[in-house]
Amino acid sequence: MAEPRKLPGLDTPLEQRTRLIPRLSPDPDAFGRFAESFARYMGTPRFLLYMTLFCVAWLGWNTFGPEEWQFDPKALNYTLLTLLLSLQASYAAPLILLAQNRQDDRDRVQIEQDRSRNERSLADTEYLTRELASLRLALREVATRDFVRSELRSLLEDLASDAEERDVERRVEAKARKERKERKQHSPKTQQVPRILETDGTE
Repeated sequence: MAEPRKLPGLDTPLEQRTRLIPRLSPDPDAFGRFAESFARYMGTPRFLLYMTLFCVAWLGWNTFGPEEWQFDPKALNYTLLTLLLSLQASYAAPLILLAQNRQDDRDRVQIEQDRSRNERSLADTEYLTRELASLRLALREVATRDFVRSELRSLLEDLASDAEERDVERRVEAKARKERKERKQHSPKTQQVPRILETDGTE
């Protein structure tokens, strides 16, 4: 009785199998650029004009040309032209889809970049708004120019009133001093009483 075949465990790496046909790995960027250029060219009026001229020449030659020189006669309903157009369409469709996929990828990346840029702009705007609000709150506690002017004006008025009061006081004091001086000058002079020396009878 044959023994059952043992399967390798998960910790045993599998042996690499050799391929008869090597795997093709073309450069995706280069192929994508070629697909985009091909799809871009197929959407131009020049391609439509060349394709129209080619079909008209093909149909005219195989319709009105000598029968021995016709390679796609009308009797066979232009089978070769139909095959060529079908082959072109079968290759053009995947190339156009590949170009559209690359464009979608670029649009997606651009949308992500625009979203991140908009988020940064929104964050910057919110930060500036908060800073402006804090500045407004801080300016409420800071003396403004009108407030400083009013305070200086009131201080000058107080100084002027104090100066006027001191001037009035000086004038009153000077007037009182003058009156006292005049009163002293017009008052009668008092006679001095000679002092009598007390003696005990001796000179």
